[in-house]
Amino acid sequence: MTDDNSRALYDRALSVMPGGVNSAVRAAIEPYPFFVQKGDRGHVIDADGNRYIDWVMGLGPLLLGHNLPESVQAGIQQKASEGPMYGTPTEIEVDLAEFVVRHVPSVEKIRFVNSGTEATTSAVRLARGYTGRNKIVVMQGGYHGAQESTLVEGDAESPTPSSAGIPQAFAEHTLPVPFNDEDAMREVFEKHGEDIAAVLTEPILGNHGIVYPEDGYHEFVREITTEYGALHIFDEVITGFRVGGLGCAQSEFGVTPDLTTFGKIIGGGFPVGAIGGRAEIIEHFTPAGDVFQAGTFSGHPVTMAAGLETLQFAAENDVYAHVNDLGEQLRSGLTDIVADQAPSYTVTGTDSMFKVIFTREGPGRDELDGQCPAGSRQDPDCPRYEFSPKDAGDVKAAESDRWRRIFWGQMKEQGVFLSQNQFECQFVSYGHIEADVEDTLEAYKDAL
Repeated sequence: MTDDNSRALYDRALSVMPGGVNSAVRAAIEPYPFFVQKGDRGHVIDADGNRYIDWVMGLGPLLLGHNLPESVQAGIQQKASEGPMYGTPTEIEVDLAEFVVRHVPSVEKIRFVNSGTEATTSAVRLARGYTGRNKIVVMQGGYHGAQESTLVEGDAESPTPSSAGIPQAFAEHTLPVPFNDEDAMREVFEKHGEDIAAVLTEPILGNHGIVYPEDGYHEFVREITTEYGALHIFDEVITGFRVGGLGCAQSEFGVTPDLTTFGKIIGGGFPVGAIGGRAEIIEHFTPAGDVFQAGTFSGHPVTMAAGLETLQFAAENDVYAHVNDLGEQLRSGLTDIVADQAPSYTVTGTDSMFKVIFTREGPGRDELDGQCPAGSRQDPDCPRYEFSPKDAGDVKAAESDRWRRIFWGQMKEQGVFLSQNQFECQFVSYGHIEADVEDTLEAYKDAL
C-alpha cells in the first residue's frame, strides 16, 4: 500500500492551508491524512488507488453511501441544472420542511441554515431571545459546533473557553455539567435556574465517544427544564434521521424537546443545518419575530433536493432495516472479539452507529455472562455496566493515544477507514454489505 500521491498533496496543502486541512479533525491522522479521489458504495479510493471500507461516511451525512440511488441523483441533478441559487424562496424548501414536520414529533416549524454549527448557534440565540435569559447548560465533552457559546470546558463553577479567541465573559454564560449526572443538573438549576435559557444536549454523546443515556435521564432533563421555564434543546445533528429512523432519536427515547437542531443527513451530503421546534418559539426568528437569523445560502435548492430525495428514499425503501441490521452485526461481532481479546474495552453504539472505546478497566473474561449482546446500553444488569463510560470524562480517560497512534494505522493497513480519533462516531450506510462487516471484523481481530 503506497501513499506517494497523498504525501505530495499534503505537502502542497501545507503551503496554502493552515495545517494542510479545512477542518481540524482531518489532520488527526499522523503523519498526514490520505486524500480521497472518489467513493464507491461503502468504500473510498484514495489518490494512490488504495481502496478502504469507509465507516466514516463523511462524519455521518452519507446515509445512502457514496453511490446515490438513481432517483436521488436525478432529483439533485435536476435542481443543479436549473440554476445554482436565486436569493428568493423555492418550492423544494417547502417540500422538505413539510416532510420533516410530518415525521419528527416535536417539530411544528423549521428554519434551514447551512451547517450544524449555524443551527446550534441560532438555537442558542433563539433560546436566549425567547426566554430573556442568558445562561446555557451543556454537557461536558458534548459538541455543538465551532461556536463561542459551547466551546467551553471546565464545570459550572469555573467554565473557561476551550479555544483561543473566545472572551472569558462569553464562557461565564455557559454551564458545563457531566452527561448522565442528575445531581449535577439539579444543583446548577438550584443555583442559576432563573437565568438558564436552555439545556443543550445530544440525545447520545456522539463526538466524545458514543455515550448512551442512563434510563430516565432525558425524561429528568425534560422535567427540570419545564419546572424552571427553560427550553430543552436536542442537538440531533448526528442522530437526526439516523437513530430512531425518520422520527429521530427523540422518538426512540420518547422525549419531546422544545427545539431540535439538525445537520448532516437532512442535507443528503450537502452543506446544511436546521432548527425545528414548537411554532411559538420558532416564530421568534426574523422576520416573524425579533431574533435575527439570515443566510445567503440558507434553503439552497440543491441541498434541499438532496435532503428531500434522501429522506423520501429512506421512507420508501428498506434503508433503516438494512443499516441497523448491519450495525447490529458489527456491534455483536465486536462484542465477541473484545470479550476474547480485550475484555477491558467497551463496544458502544446503536442503530447504525458503532465504536470500540479503549477503556482501561473492565470485567474479567470469566465475568461476562449476560453482557449487553451488541454494545453498552447502560443496563445495570450487564456485567460491564460499572465500567461502561457514563460521560465524556470516562471516554477521555481511555487509551486514546493507543487508538490513534497504533490501532487506527493497523486498521488502515488492512483496508478499513475508521474515524480519525477515539472520539468521533463511525457509521453504517446503505452502500455497505455484509462482506464489508465480515472483512472489518477480521481486521479488528488482527489489530486488537
